[in-house]
Amino acid sequence: MPRLLFIWLTWLCLVLPALANDAAPAADDPVLEARMTRIASELRCLVCQNQTIADSTADLAQDLRRQVREMLRKGDDDAKIIAYMTERYGDFVLYRPPVKATTLLLWFGPALMLLLGFGALAFAMRRRARTAANQFEPDDPALFADPHQS
Repeated sequence: MPRLLFIWLTWLCLVLPALANDAAPAADDPVLEARMTRIASELRCLVCQNQTIADSTADLAQDLRRQVREMLRKGDDDAKIIAYMTERYGDFVLYRPPVKATTLLLWFGPALMLLLGFGALAFAMRRRARTAANQFEPDDPALFADPHQS
């Protein structure tokens, strides 16, 4: 009996994957689906924030993909869809937001922080170089003693 059960389970494991079907495309029109994917790859998932809505599995991303698909079916062009999403959710929804006054910190903030970090490091090193050796606290000899020597 256990051998028959083992054979039956093995057969199921081998045969069932062969019977599986591919997932049905979300749209009947592959051209429409390709346009939807291209537009969705330009829009940021508002839940995940580090993924596009094309890559995200969040419910909101699925709703936004569905909305983009519906707008494409109505005949809206790519620019109109992106303008609608930007109007509704702000520049944050764009995966590559435009350079303008409200996004300057977003674009140049990391470089500014890097420059400030290098400036602080240079300041600290110059200050330390000007400090006389006798102004440093002497090292504690116990820190450098070998614990195995007694």
